[in-house]
Amino acid sequence: MAENFDKHTLKNGMVILGEPMEAVESVAFGFMLPAGAACLPDGCCGASNVIADWIFRGAGDKDSRQLSDAIDGLGLVRGRSVGSSHISIGAALESGNLAQSLDLYADIILSPSLKDDQFELARQLAIDDVLSLDDDPRQKVMLNLREKFYPSPLGRSTVGDIEELKALTAQNSGQIIKDKFNLSQTIFSVAGKYDFDDVCRQLEGLFETEQNGNDESMKLGQRQGKYTHIRNDGAQVHIGLMTETVKPTDEDYYNARIAISVLSGGMSARLFTEVREKRGLCYAIGARYHGLKGAAGIMCYAGTTPDKAQETLDCIVGEFNKLGEGITKDEIARAKVGLKSSLILQSESSSSRAGAIGSDHYILGRVRSLDEIKDQIEATSVDSVLAFLRANPFEGFTVVTIGPKQVNIE
Repeated sequence: MAENFDKHTLKNGMVILGEPMEAVESVAFGFMLPAGAACLPDGCCGASNVIADWIFRGAGDKDSRQLSDAIDGLGLVRGRSVGSSHISIGAALESGNLAQSLDLYADIILSPSLKDDQFELARQLAIDDVLSLDDDPRQKVMLNLREKFYPSPLGRSTVGDIEELKALTAQNSGQIIKDKFNLSQTIFSVAGKYDFDDVCRQLEGLFETEQNGNDESMKLGQRQGKYTHIRNDGAQVHIGLMTETVKPTDEDYYNARIAISVLSGGMSARLFTEVREKRGLCYAIGARYHGLKGAAGIMCYAGTTPDKAQETLDCIVGEFNKLGEGITKDEIARAKVGLKSSLILQSESSSSRAGAIGSDHYILGRVRSLDEIKDQIEATSVDSVLAFLRANPFEGFTVVTIGPKQVNIE
């Protein structure tokens, strides 16, 4: 199958990826910098969040205000995120401003000002983000769930830890930037309206350096326990549970995605129908696939009341376990439609496509075409999904709860 992708690798190892989109006048780009939460030194949880803000507070010959004005003057819709493996920074914009935008981002990556006073502001914002989790227990329970489920440091919080953030300094954060902003492991992706030859020539001039062979292998630790309860005197119990499943590189990946969609692919899916609608056990429920390069799991959240928390958890686990007993053709058909609909919506966004091709290259070592993904979804069947479920039963759940009452884990 022919794939409409562009790829070039600089001499230093930096990968440049592109996906042209003929129907748009916009373009989106992103840099995946290998400085995500799991890549940090011990004791620096949250440093990625600080750094992702700090590097935008002045770069090159521009101070913080001048850099912000330059970005806004180009009409950039900025995007920034911290994941387990990368800090991702980029923007969506009118295609005619791409070259000037790449010049600005080169300064942000290669010559950020890193002023001490601006570091303090960035660190305080990161601390505020952690404190705000007390007002968002759903996000808090899922962050803690990832931390407990994945072997350390894969599950390390992408938001941060209060005590470690307070101990963080401009000096050690600057050293992390120096050590981790490794161009040899950086992925650049662009999607929309662009000239790939022009983009490559510009990036060669901006980023071509000697290859940095500093590719430290990550040492994985142990998982942190089967059940964790965080005491909170609120009126709800927030339940997060996670179980291991196949990684994105596995041949059963699409069978896993279909199975999860049968469980939680909409209002007709099993969790919503059985746990919320028929039994009235919770006000919110959902499950999704979560995959990293080295591990993957199915994450599930439910929000309920203290008196219904135990029954809610038991019912959810029961639905996971019952899935392998039988799935109807109608359930498979609805799951396929839901996944393909999400794919179509994503395909119409240059920002989504730029992010997707970068992620594909990092995790899979190649970029999947949309047609390939559709074909793989269509190739699943009742028999293939059930065979996957029987070979990969859902077991060994990791559970985290926040609320006034604990639950019992068998």
